[in-house]
Amino acid sequence: MTPGFGLIVRFTLRDAAAAAGFDELVSQTLEGIRRHEAGTVAYTSHRVQDEPLLRIFYELYENRAAFDAHEQQPHVRHFLAAREKYVSKVEVTFLELADGKL
Repeated sequence: MTPGFGLIVRFTLRDAAAAAGFDELVSQTLEGIRRHEAGTVAYTSHRVQDEPLLRIFYELYENRAAFDAHEQQPHVRHFLAAREKYVSKVEVTFLELADGKL
């Protein structure tokens, strides 16, 4: 199965305490994603070397409908509301598959 929809999200966090809180929120959210989202192919959170206040998410979905379903899940809606106290900036890049190996 080739994913049909993806995105990269860059989160700039407010400070070290916010980074710790954000990471815990992400861990809780991932539990729901793993259990309830068959259409989510990959959902990963990355720290960036030498940039302790930056987190990068890489997300792949079966298709746009799977992404839309992801956005409506209770655990994701909670994440979207709760992240505001930790984040100072969010940048989203939507991806279109050109070529690759999965």
